[in-house]
Amino acid sequence: MQQIIECVPNFSEGNDLGIIKQITDQVESVDGVRLLNVDPGKATNRTVVTFVGTPEAVIEAAYRAIKKAGELIDMSKHKGEHPRMGATDVCPLIPVSGISMEETAKYAQQLAKRVGEELQIPVYLYEAAQPDKSRNNLSVIRSGEYEGFFKKIKLPEWKPDFGPAEFDAKRGGTVIGARDFLIAYNINLNTTSTRRANAIAFDVREAGRTKKVNGKVVTGEDGKPVVIPGTLKAVKAIGWYIEEYGIAQISMNLTNINVTPVHIAFDEVCKKADERGIRVTGSELVGLVPLSAMLEAGKYFLKKQQRSIGVSEKELVKIAVKSLGLDELAPFKPEERIIEYLLRNPADSKLVSMKLTDFADETASESPAPGGGSISAYVGALGASLATMVANLSSHKVGWDDRWEEFSTWAGKGENFKNTLVKLVDEDTNAFNRIMAAFALPKATEEEKKARTSAIQDATRYAIEVPFKVMQTALASLEVIQAMAETGNPNSVSDAGVGALCARTAVMGAFMNVRINASGYDDKNFVENIIARGKEIEAKAIAIEAEIVSFVNKKIGI
Repeated sequence: MQQIIECVPNFSEGNDLGIIKQITDQVESVDGVRLLNVDPGKATNRTVVTFVGTPEAVIEAAYRAIKKAGELIDMSKHKGEHPRMGATDVCPLIPVSGISMEETAKYAQQLAKRVGEELQIPVYLYEAAQPDKSRNNLSVIRSGEYEGFFKKIKLPEWKPDFGPAEFDAKRGGTVIGARDFLIAYNINLNTTSTRRANAIAFDVREAGRTKKVNGKVVTGEDGKPVVIPGTLKAVKAIGWYIEEYGIAQISMNLTNINVTPVHIAFDEVCKKADERGIRVTGSELVGLVPLSAMLEAGKYFLKKQQRSIGVSEKELVKIAVKSLGLDELAPFKPEERIIEYLLRNPADSKLVSMKLTDFADETASESPAPGGGSISAYVGALGASLATMVANLSSHKVGWDDRWEEFSTWAGKGENFKNTLVKLVDEDTNAFNRIMAAFALPKATEEEKKARTSAIQDATRYAIEVPFKVMQTALASLEVIQAMAETGNPNSVSDAGVGALCARTAVMGAFMNVRINASGYDDKNFVENIIARGKEIEAKAIAIEAEIVSFVNKKIGI
């Protein structure tokens, strides 16, 4: 999964749209970053900007934006209702997909170090990026605000993590950190009562409610009110009435979806609402959501039905949308609401997005790509797909109800192999195009010749590694194919056999591409090693395929 992080810097300017535009232009100047939202507030005199992308691109975009904000915003003249301490007041990085919080925190530290050293702005780390837990809370760091930091920064305990211990009157100070992804999520009720909606919210939110007996607050031995905690951790919630829709909602902030994901919050509210004679009719996501949250929701609801989770990404998202009722109040368009989908480049999936006839026509054309490597990857994807199909049929077979989970696991593995091989269809052609681009580089001077030769070698190595990955994945898929031939729905044993033929073909075809590309690579040790490993993979694939085909033929019997 591609590494993606979100950045949500808050800039201390909410009125001058020209200044805001100059800052966001810096964000958009970086390749690999997508600007998702710009939300200026006049009363707060503050703008919240949201953008996402690969980690390196995001921290570059954040650096440029922080630099520009420092040039354009004069904190000595700033007034606003929201607490603030600098031109770029706070800049959190948030892991979205394919990256851990620990890794994200390191990127935040890299950004903070660069801002402090190169821009000479005092920088404080917060939350996951701050190793000193006594000063990782944003509100504590910002206490005293801009006006109070002239003195605060001189205290030894408030020396900045990076940058000078001198408060910059124009730019102020900046807080940079890493925190969990926050999802704003509303659950719809079949009532107009805010009071009853609040009662449900208090049932589930982590803060719970104050304990009362006969209308009086119960206090503990320390004299403080006794609190009955709610059932969901990392959840904030209130009830409110939405006049636009004519219903009450539970408005929630899911502050850590690894602790309480969307589907768990939804089901718990359903349970608590039912206990109070109220029904949940649907829900709505405010803003964007990571793909992983939707996929996990889809799998969760399929498992509750004792159905196989080894289905396509598109189907999992559809199940999540329908199960959560995300389309009750307005259409839910995944391509506009899921972060990863907003970042997709159509060029990265040009081939696999084609119709079958167009793909065949493109292959048959005089263009050298797609060639044998892409076709090998696609044949391998079809083999994994057939195994997944058998697993799904077996999971849903009448009389095999006690085995649905076993086959669901196999289907999930097959689906993963299929997805990897599908991506490699385009990647093999991309690798070929990289070689062509490298050969087209200028070679008029010795320096240009050296750069061209290096680019050709780099592209050639990549063109070896891609089909080798096809070999590895297609071989691994034979485990699922063999299991489905031997234990799956007997009516589909021939499908498993065809899957084995496809997997072997994918391995052998990809190996031809490895070998022909390796002939043009100068690192002979690398070539010898990968060819030896390739021969081993090819031999295993041929042997396993022969075993599966023999079993299938015996099973067919004629």
